[in-house]
Amino acid sequence: MSTDSVSTTGQAPVVVIGAGPVGLAAAAHLVERGLEPLVLEAGPAAGSAVREWAHVRLFSPWAEVTDPAAEKLLAPTGWVCPDGSTYPTGGDWAERYLQPLADVLGDKVRYGVTVTGVARAGRDRVVDADRDEQPFTVHTLGTDGREERITARAVIDASGTWSTPGPMGADGLPALGERTAGDRISYRVPDLRDPAVRARYAGRRTAVVGSGASAFTALAHLADLAKEESGTHAVWILRRGITGSTYGGGEADQLPARGALGLRAKAAVEDGHASAVTGFRTQAVEGEGDRLVLLAEDGRRLDPVDEIIVLTGFRPDLSFLPEVRLGLDERLQAPTALAPLIDPNVHSCGTVYPHGVNELSHPEQGVYLVGMKSYGRAPTFLAMTGYEQVRSVTAAIAGDREAAERVELTLPETGVCGGAGLYDDADSADAAPGSDGGGCCAAPATLRIGTAAPAASGGC
Repeated sequence: MSTDSVSTTGQAPVVVIGAGPVGLAAAAHLVERGLEPLVLEAGPAAGSAVREWAHVRLFSPWAEVTDPAAEKLLAPTGWVCPDGSTYPTGGDWAERYLQPLADVLGDKVRYGVTVTGVARAGRDRVVDADRDEQPFTVHTLGTDGREERITARAVIDASGTWSTPGPMGADGLPALGERTAGDRISYRVPDLRDPAVRARYAGRRTAVVGSGASAFTALAHLADLAKEESGTHAVWILRRGITGSTYGGGEADQLPARGALGLRAKAAVEDGHASAVTGFRTQAVEGEGDRLVLLAEDGRRLDPVDEIIVLTGFRPDLSFLPEVRLGLDERLQAPTALAPLIDPNVHSCGTVYPHGVNELSHPEQGVYLVGMKSYGRAPTFLAMTGYEQVRSVTAAIAGDREAAERVELTLPETGVCGGAGLYDDADSADAAPGSDGGGCCAAPATLRIGTAAPAASGGC
C-alpha cells in the first residue's frame, strides 16, 4: 500500500532521518525557526543506535553533548541538565536527554519507520526540467509492512553510520571466510555486564581488529575481564606498527577521557592481558576445529582464537539516496567541500574547524547529510560539531543565509596531531612534523571562529 502524507499544518515538513543526537537537534532548531519537522526513526525509541552502546562512556562531558535549541525546548518541562563536567554513557545520553527531547517533540517523531528512498517529486536522477522547484518525496517502510510516501520541502539525513560497520578485510571488503564465520565475529564493543556476553569471552582468546577508540575500549574491557577470569586474552590486530601515537594522545589529549582510554589499552598490552600483532592486513579467516585462524596478505598465519571483534570503523549507507544528486568525495564518501578538512590521510587528530551549510551542500539543493554520516568514512566526530551543522543548515532552509554562514561554536582541540603517516612506514606518525600537537592541525586549546561565539555549545 502506498499513501502520500503531508504535515498536519498542510505544509510539507522538513524530513529528518534519524532520531539520534544530531537528528533531534535538527528538529529542535526547525521548531525554533517556526518550521515543521518530521523525524523518521527506524528503531523503537530515540537514540536507538546510541542505546546499542549504552555501556560505553563518551569522551565528551555533558556540557558538550546537549544542544542549545534542544535545551530551550526541554526547559518548560522541568528537565534538569546533568552536571556539565561529568561524562555520560550512551545509556545516560539516551535516557536523560535524547528520549526526553523526543517526547517533547511528540508526534513530530515517528518510530519504526525505515527510509527506503529519497527523490524529487516526479523527477529521477537524470531529469533536469524544473528540478529545483519540485518538493522531495521520501519513501518509507514501517515495521508493519506499510509503505508510505511523504512529501518534504527539504531532507536532513542524520541517520549516522552505525548500521554499516567496516569489515575485517584490509582491502575494505569482507575477508575470505568472514561471512561464514559470522556467528563468531562481533562488530561492536562487548558489554561484559551482560552474563551471556561475558561468558562468550571469559577464559577465551579473542582477536580485536582495529586501532581506534572502539578497539581501545574493547581491549580495556577484556583486560579487566582477564584479571577476573583466567585464560582470557586479547590478540590486538594492527595494520601498522606500534608508534608513539598508537595509543592516542595520552595525558596530552585535549579529550582527557579518550587519552585515559588509550593509556588503559597500552596497560593491557604491557601487563600481558593483550598481545599486539603489527603490520597484519587480514586476507582470510579459516576454521580450525572449533576455533578460527586469521591469515594475512603476506602469508602470516596466527595462532587460533575463539572469537573475533572487528572494530574497523563505519561507512555511510547511501543505498536509499541514488535518485538525489549528491556531491561526495571519491575516497571518504563525505561532502566534497568537507572532505579535505577531515581526510585521515592528512589529519590524525580529528580537529576540524566548525562548518555548516557551505561545506554540507550538494548539487541537489535542499538535501543535507549531517552528523556522523557527513564524515563518510572519516573518524573522530564530535556531537557539538553536529549541533553546529544543523544550526547552520536549518537557518539556510529557513532562508536566513546570514545566520547559516555565521559560525557559532567554540570547538576544543580534539587531540595530539601529527598527520596520519605513510601507509607502510611504521615510524611515520612519530616522524611527522608537529607530532607534539602542532603540524597539520596546529591550533590553541580551543578554536574560536567568528564573533560572539558562546563559551560552549550547550548550557549544561
